[in-house]
Amino acid sequence: MLLAIYFLAPGIGKFVSWDTSLALMETHNIIMAPILLAIAGIAQIGGSICLLFNKKVVLCALGFAAMVLLINLNLHDFWNVYEGVDAKHESQNFFKNLGILAGLLLLAAVNLEKEINK
Repeated sequence: MLLAIYFLAPGIGKFVSWDTSLALMETHNIIMAPILLAIAGIAQIGGSICLLFNKKVVLCALGFAAMVLLINLNLHDFWNVYEGVDAKHESQNFFKNLGILAGLLLLAAVNLEKEINK
């Protein structure tokens, strides 16, 4: 449930704070930022709801894991310098997300094992 909430709140936030989220992506030179932002928001909301209702857990966990990797490499790239972006904060987010990634992979593995043993 905590992983679901971790993705649900930012998923909603992407739409509530659209301009701020879009500006962050544009600062990091993300191409097709509006389309990718909408896809990310929808995926986070939909995937979170699935996790909360224990549906398609393996697919959602692996999807979120892929999203975390992409976000880490493209938005929390503390090794690059961007005007107005705090590298220390991005470094903290990068390593925090590695922990989230580990939790998602564990969630996927445990649920895959359950599916196999049915």
